[in-house]
Amino acid sequence: MKPEVKAFFHEPSNTVSYVVKDPESDSAAIIDPVLDFDHKSGRTSTPFADQLVADVQEHNLDVAWILETHAHADHLSAAPYLKSKLGGRIGIGAHITEVQALFKKLFNVEKTFNTDGSQFDHLFKDDETFTIGTLQAKVMYTPGHTPACIAYVMGDAAFVGDTLFMPDGGTARADFPGGDAHRLYRSIEKVLALPSETRLFICHDYAPGDRAYAWQTTVAEQRARNIHVHDGVTEDEFVAMRTARDETLEMPNLLFPSVQVNMRAGELPPEENNGIAYLKTPLNAV
Repeated sequence: MKPEVKAFFHEPSNTVSYVVKDPESDSAAIIDPVLDFDHKSGRTSTPFADQLVADVQEHNLDVAWILETHAHADHLSAAPYLKSKLGGRIGIGAHITEVQALFKKLFNVEKTFNTDGSQFDHLFKDDETFTIGTLQAKVMYTPGHTPACIAYVMGDAAFVGDTLFMPDGGTARADFPGGDAHRLYRSIEKVLALPSETRLFICHDYAPGDRAYAWQTTVAEQRARNIHVHDGVTEDEFVAMRTARDETLEMPNLLFPSVQVNMRAGELPPEENNGIAYLKTPLNAV
Protein backbone atom coordinates (compact mmCIF):
# COMPACT_ATOMS: atom_id res chain seq x y z
CA MET A 1 0.00 0.00 0.00
CA LYS A 2 1.04 3.59 -0.58
CA PRO A 3 0.00 5.79 2.36
CA GLU A 4 -0.74 9.44 1.72
CA VAL A 5 1.89 11.53 3.52
CA LYS A 6 1.74 15.24 4.25
CA ALA A 7 4.76 16.91 5.82
CA PHE A 8 4.85 19.99 8.05
CA PHE A 9 8.22 21.64 8.64
CA HIS A 10 8.90 23.36 11.96
CA GLU A 11 11.78 25.67 11.09
CA PRO A 12 12.71 26.77 14.66
CA SER A 13 13.68 23.18 15.49
CA ASN A 14 14.29 21.91 11.93
CA THR A 15 11.76 19.17 12.65
CA VAL A 16 9.36 17.51 10.22
CA SER A 17 5.99 16.30 11.52
CA TYR A 18 3.75 14.10 9.40
CA VAL A 19 0.08 13.39 8.87
CA VAL A 20 -0.19 9.91 7.36
CA LYS A 21 -3.49 8.79 5.84
CA ASP A 22 -4.73 5.33 5.00
CA PRO A 23 -5.39 5.48 1.22
CA GLU A 24 -8.59 3.45 1.59
CA SER A 25 -10.25 5.21 4.53
CA ASP A 26 -10.24 8.42 6.56
CA SER A 27 -8.05 6.89 9.26
CA ALA A 28 -4.77 8.70 9.92
CA ALA A 29 -1.74 8.96 12.20
CA ILE A 30 0.35 11.93 13.24
CA ILE A 31 4.08 11.37 13.64
CA ASP A 32 6.51 13.45 15.74
CA PRO A 33 4.35 16.54 16.42
CA VAL A 34 6.02 19.71 17.76
CA LEU A 35 4.91 22.05 20.54
CA ASP A 36 6.22 25.59 20.12
CA PHE A 37 8.49 26.63 22.99
CA ASP A 38 10.21 29.95 23.58
CA HIS A 39 13.22 29.08 25.70
CA LYS A 40 13.88 32.69 26.66
CA SER A 41 10.45 33.33 28.14
CA GLY A 42 9.65 29.76 29.16
CA ARG A 43 6.34 29.90 27.28
CA THR A 44 4.73 27.15 25.26
CA SER A 45 2.25 27.75 22.45
CA THR A 46 0.50 25.79 19.71
CA PRO A 47 0.66 27.63 16.32
CA PHE A 48 2.53 24.76 14.67
CA ALA A 49 0.40 22.03 16.22
CA ASP A 50 -2.69 23.95 15.15
CA GLN A 51 -1.59 23.51 11.53
CA LEU A 52 -1.83 19.76 12.03
CA VAL A 53 -5.23 20.13 13.70
CA ALA A 54 -6.50 22.28 10.84
CA ASP A 55 -5.32 19.82 8.20
CA VAL A 56 -6.92 16.87 9.96
CA GLN A 57 -10.19 18.71 10.41
CA GLU A 58 -10.22 20.09 6.86
CA HIS A 59 -9.97 16.58 5.44
CA ASN A 60 -12.28 14.99 8.04
CA LEU A 61 -9.63 12.54 9.15
CA ASP A 62 -9.99 10.14 12.05
CA VAL A 63 -6.73 10.15 14.03
CA ALA A 64 -6.02 6.65 15.29
CA TRP A 65 -2.46 7.21 16.51
CA ILE A 66 -0.10 9.98 17.57
CA LEU A 67 3.31 8.36 17.16
CA GLU A 68 6.73 9.30 18.48
CA THR A 69 9.88 7.85 16.95
CA HIS A 70 11.79 8.54 20.21
CA ALA A 71 12.05 11.00 23.10
CA HIS A 72 13.30 13.97 21.12
CA ALA A 73 16.10 16.19 22.40
CA ASP A 74 15.44 19.23 20.23
CA HIS A 75 11.74 19.97 20.56
CA LEU A 76 8.85 19.46 22.93
CA SER A 77 6.13 17.05 21.84
CA ALA A 78 2.63 18.33 21.13
CA ALA A 79 1.12 14.85 21.49
CA PRO A 80 -1.13 15.58 24.50
CA TYR A 81 -2.46 18.77 22.89
CA LEU A 82 -3.27 16.95 19.67
CA LYS A 83 -4.92 14.09 21.57
CA SER A 84 -7.14 16.61 23.37
CA LYS A 85 -8.19 18.12 20.04
CA LEU A 86 -8.32 15.10 17.76
CA GLY A 87 -8.28 11.92 19.82
CA GLY A 88 -5.95 9.04 19.06
CA ARG A 89 -3.54 6.99 21.14
CA ILE A 90 -0.01 8.16 21.92
CA GLY A 91 2.59 5.51 21.10
CA ILE A 92 6.36 5.18 21.45
CA GLY A 93 8.92 2.39 21.59
CA ALA A 94 8.95 0.11 24.64
CA HIS A 95 12.54 1.05 25.48
CA ILE A 96 11.37 4.52 26.53
CA THR A 97 11.56 3.03 30.02
CA GLU A 98 15.36 3.08 29.76
CA VAL A 99 15.28 6.78 28.86
CA GLN A 100 12.90 7.49 31.73
CA ALA A 101 15.09 5.70 34.27
CA LEU A 102 18.21 7.49 33.05
CA PHE A 103 16.73 10.97 33.08
CA LYS A 104 14.65 10.56 36.23
CA LYS A 105 17.96 10.25 38.03
CA LEU A 106 19.66 13.07 36.11
CA PHE A 107 16.83 15.56 36.70
CA ASN A 108 16.05 14.28 40.19
CA VAL A 109 12.34 14.43 39.34
CA GLU A 110 9.52 13.75 41.75
CA LYS A 111 9.60 10.31 43.36
CA THR A 112 6.11 9.55 42.07
CA PHE A 113 7.28 9.70 38.43
CA ASN A 114 6.98 6.16 37.10
CA THR A 115 9.62 4.76 34.75
CA ASP A 116 7.34 2.07 33.31
CA GLY A 117 6.18 4.02 30.27
CA SER A 118 2.65 4.31 31.65
CA GLN A 119 2.47 7.98 30.62
CA PHE A 120 2.00 6.73 27.04
CA ASP A 121 -1.06 4.91 25.73
CA HIS A 122 0.97 2.18 24.06
CA LEU A 123 4.58 0.95 24.07
CA PHE A 124 5.60 -0.70 20.81
CA LYS A 125 7.86 -3.74 20.71
CA ASP A 126 10.25 -4.60 17.89
CA ASP A 127 8.41 -6.15 14.91
CA GLU A 128 5.02 -5.34 16.43
CA THR A 129 2.28 -4.67 13.89
CA PHE A 130 -0.72 -2.38 14.12
CA THR A 131 -3.21 -0.76 11.77
CA ILE A 132 -4.29 2.69 10.70
CA GLY A 133 -7.62 1.90 9.11
CA THR A 134 -6.70 -0.71 6.49
CA LEU A 135 -3.06 0.38 6.41
CA GLN A 136 -0.72 -2.14 7.95
CA ALA A 137 2.17 -0.75 9.99
CA LYS A 138 5.19 -2.46 11.51
CA VAL A 139 7.63 -1.30 14.15
CA MET A 140 11.38 -1.52 13.62
CA TYR A 141 13.62 -1.08 16.67
CA THR A 142 16.46 1.27 15.67
CA PRO A 143 18.56 2.17 18.73
CA GLY A 144 21.82 4.08 18.61
CA HIS A 145 20.84 7.74 18.53
CA THR A 146 18.95 6.96 21.74
CA PRO A 147 18.27 3.55 23.33
CA ALA A 148 14.55 3.90 22.53
CA CYS A 149 14.43 4.86 18.84
CA ILE A 150 12.02 3.10 16.52
CA ALA A 151 10.96 3.48 12.91
CA TYR A 152 7.46 2.95 11.56
CA VAL A 153 7.15 1.04 8.29
CA MET A 154 3.80 1.62 6.58
CA GLY A 155 3.34 0.14 3.14
CA ASP A 156 6.00 1.63 0.87
CA ALA A 157 6.94 4.28 3.44
CA ALA A 158 9.18 4.28 6.52
CA PHE A 159 9.39 7.04 9.10
CA VAL A 160 12.91 6.76 10.44
CA GLY A 161 13.10 9.48 13.08
CA ASP A 162 16.65 10.72 13.69
CA THR A 163 18.37 7.53 12.54
CA LEU A 164 19.06 8.92 9.06
CA PHE A 165 19.08 12.40 7.56
CA MET A 166 18.91 13.24 3.88
CA PRO A 167 21.87 11.70 2.00
CA ASP A 168 23.87 14.95 2.12
CA GLY A 169 23.18 15.26 5.86
CA GLY A 170 24.38 11.81 6.85
CA THR A 171 23.23 10.31 10.13
CA ALA A 172 22.18 11.21 13.64
CA ARG A 173 24.63 11.73 16.47
CA ALA A 174 25.20 8.88 18.92
CA ASP A 175 26.69 10.65 21.94
CA PHE A 176 23.56 11.37 23.96
CA PRO A 177 23.16 9.42 27.22
CA GLY A 178 22.38 5.86 26.17
CA GLY A 179 23.50 6.42 22.57
CA ASP A 180 25.86 4.04 20.81
CA ALA A 181 27.44 4.39 17.36
CA HIS A 182 27.77 0.63 16.85
CA ARG A 183 24.06 0.14 17.51
CA LEU A 184 23.24 3.08 15.26
CA TYR A 185 25.15 1.51 12.35
CA ARG A 186 23.34 -1.80 12.79
CA SER A 187 19.99 -0.02 13.01
CA ILE A 188 20.71 1.84 9.79
CA GLU A 189 21.63 -1.45 8.13
CA LYS A 190 18.17 -2.75 9.06
CA VAL A 191 16.50 0.30 7.52
CA LEU A 192 18.60 0.06 4.36
CA ALA A 193 17.66 -3.61 3.98
CA LEU A 194 14.11 -2.53 3.13
CA PRO A 195 13.16 -2.64 -0.58
CA SER A 196 15.19 -0.10 -2.57
CA GLU A 197 12.10 1.87 -3.63
CA THR A 198 10.90 2.35 -0.04
CA ARG A 199 10.20 6.00 0.68
CA LEU A 200 12.10 7.20 3.75
CA PHE A 201 10.73 10.16 5.68
CA ILE A 202 13.19 11.82 8.02
CA CYS A 203 12.53 13.83 11.18
CA HIS A 204 15.04 16.67 10.74
CA ASP A 205 16.72 18.60 7.97
CA TYR A 206 19.34 21.32 8.31
CA ALA A 207 19.69 22.19 4.60
CA PRO A 208 23.46 21.69 4.21
CA GLY A 209 24.98 23.95 1.59
CA ASP A 210 21.94 26.23 1.85
CA ARG A 211 19.86 23.96 -0.36
CA ALA A 212 16.08 23.92 0.03
CA TYR A 213 14.74 21.96 2.99
CA ALA A 214 13.95 18.34 2.14
CA TRP A 215 12.67 15.32 4.05
CA GLN A 216 11.85 12.51 1.63
CA THR A 217 14.37 10.10 0.13
CA THR A 218 14.56 6.38 -0.68
CA VAL A 219 16.54 3.37 0.44
CA ALA A 220 18.28 3.31 -2.94
CA GLU A 221 19.32 6.96 -2.64
CA GLN A 222 20.64 6.46 0.87
CA ARG A 223 22.64 3.39 -0.09
CA ALA A 224 24.15 5.18 -3.05
CA ARG A 225 24.77 8.68 -1.68
CA ASN A 226 24.56 8.96 2.10
CA ILE A 227 27.78 10.70 3.09
CA HIS A 228 28.16 8.58 6.26
CA VAL A 229 26.74 5.13 5.46
CA HIS A 230 26.63 4.55 1.70
CA ASP A 231 27.27 1.02 0.49
CA GLY A 232 30.82 -0.05 1.29
CA VAL A 233 31.21 1.81 4.59
CA THR A 234 32.12 -0.68 7.31
CA GLU A 235 30.88 -0.56 10.89
CA ASP A 236 34.34 0.32 12.21
CA GLU A 237 34.71 3.13 9.67
CA PHE A 238 31.31 4.51 10.58
CA VAL A 239 31.95 4.36 14.33
CA ALA A 240 35.30 6.13 13.95
CA MET A 241 33.70 8.88 11.85
CA ARG A 242 30.64 9.22 14.08
CA THR A 243 32.69 9.35 17.28
CA ALA A 244 35.06 12.00 15.92
CA ARG A 245 32.22 14.07 14.53
CA ASP A 246 30.15 13.90 17.71
CA GLU A 247 33.05 15.30 19.70
CA THR A 248 32.78 18.51 17.66
CA LEU A 249 29.02 19.01 18.07
CA GLU A 250 27.36 21.28 20.61
CA MET A 251 24.43 19.99 22.61
CA PRO A 252 21.00 20.94 21.21
CA ASN A 253 19.61 24.17 22.64
CA LEU A 254 16.49 22.44 23.96
CA LEU A 255 18.03 19.18 25.17
CA PHE A 256 17.11 19.58 28.84
CA PRO A 257 13.62 21.08 28.37
CA SER A 258 12.75 18.59 25.63
CA VAL A 259 13.71 15.40 27.41
CA GLN A 260 12.01 16.40 30.66
CA VAL A 261 8.74 16.88 28.79
CA ASN A 262 9.03 14.12 26.20
CA MET A 263 9.77 11.37 28.70
CA ARG A 264 6.35 12.31 30.15
CA ALA A 265 4.62 11.75 26.77
CA GLY A 266 4.62 15.50 26.19
CA GLU A 267 3.10 16.53 29.51
CA LEU A 268 4.75 19.35 31.47
CA PRO A 269 6.23 18.57 34.89
CA PRO A 270 3.71 18.85 37.72
CA GLU A 271 3.04 22.29 39.12
CA GLU A 272 4.74 23.11 42.40
CA ASN A 273 3.01 24.59 45.44
CA ASN A 274 2.94 28.04 43.83
CA GLY A 275 0.97 26.78 40.85
CA ILE A 276 3.91 27.00 38.41
CA ALA A 277 5.66 24.15 36.57
CA TYR A 278 9.44 24.22 36.25
CA LEU A 279 12.06 22.72 33.94
CA LYS A 280 15.45 21.95 35.46
CA THR A 281 18.97 22.46 34.11
CA PRO A 282 21.49 20.10 35.71
CA LEU A 283 24.79 21.87 36.23
CA ASN A 284 28.11 20.22 35.38
CA ALA A 285 26.42 16.85 35.05
CA VAL A 286 26.46 16.05 31.30
